Amino acid sequence: MELSFLKFKAQQFSKVWGGDKLHKYYKKPAGERIGESWEISGVSGKVSVLDQQDHQEPDLNQLIEKFGPQLLGERVFKTYKGEFPLLFKFIDAKEDLSVQLHPNDAIAKEYHNSFGKTEMWYVLQADPGARLVIGFKAGVTLADYKQAVEQGTITDLLNEVSVQPGDAFFIAPGLVHAIGGGVVLAEIQQTSDVTYRIYDWDRPDVNGTYRELHLEEAERALVFHDLDQVFCRPKEVTNNKANSIYTSDYFQTSLWSLNQTVSMATDPKESFMVLMCVSGTAQLWSPGRKSISLNSGETVLVPAALGAFEIQTSGAEILEVIVP
Repeated sequence: MELSFLKFKAQQFSKVWGGDKLHKYYKKPAGERIGESWEISGVSGKVSVLDQQDHQEPDLNQLIEKFGPQLLGERVFKTYKGEFPLLFKFIDAKEDLSVQLHPNDAIAKEYHNSFGKTEMWYVLQADPGARLVIGFKAGVTLADYKQAVEQGTITDLLNEVSVQPGDAFFIAPGLVHAIGGGVVLAEIQQTSDVTYRIYDWDRPDVNGTYRELHLEEAERALVFHDLDQVFCRPKEVTNNKANSIYTSDYFQTSLWSLNQTVSMATDPKESFMVLMCVSGTAQLWSPGRKSISLNSGETVLVPAALGAFEIQTSGAEILEVIVP
């Protein structure tokens, strides 16, 4: 096969807190309480499969095995030893997610043989009054946290933030957080499926049982982060230019607000690129390659070796992600 723009089959997951907005607004397949659509994943057991019309549909790992640094980029291929380092999702929270946190690389490697879970959110939709849980209220200490866990009063300590479309948040390992009901967002994270729940709103799951909490693991990974480092909505958005949202050690994310065709390029020596369309529609075109559509709610992987290409559109908002 020709190495060109790559679109994968979305993997949808029912959640006790999920809804129907991914189907209603982004044309994802209908389902019961769909909370997550995994767009590109290298997570073991949940590896993305290429979306094409023939009977030979390789998965992401098979593509990396075949194309290696041409797909990932020479630096990324070497750094991550051929593993795909990021996971891309759309999330629909009809109800509150559990209050949770994630381990860093060292903890995840030691206890789960996994990457850590550094992530960021870009809010697509928010119902009136929708909010996120981001860290603890000012002045909360580890002793306060332990006491609240013992007494069942953890919600008294949580810091809540109202949200609107276009807001962006960097969620570092160890930061307590939860997506509130009424929020739809794009999530960009390390390739990891490790989550430590500390509170689940005293709510049974779809089977009527209560989900496991991970209090011991969470206490080991908990970090009281400076919340000023969390908020990363662009102060101004310039049309047809890359507007930086956040750069971490693992991903560099920019927003393109487009009303005309723009030229872009990947670097074969560096990193692949992922484009997540959050509104509008566009066409991706490269000389000598097959063009591909990119509609709202869709995600495309651009191989590092592709080089120059165009995004042809009269109106779209697109998140661009590379590995820095």
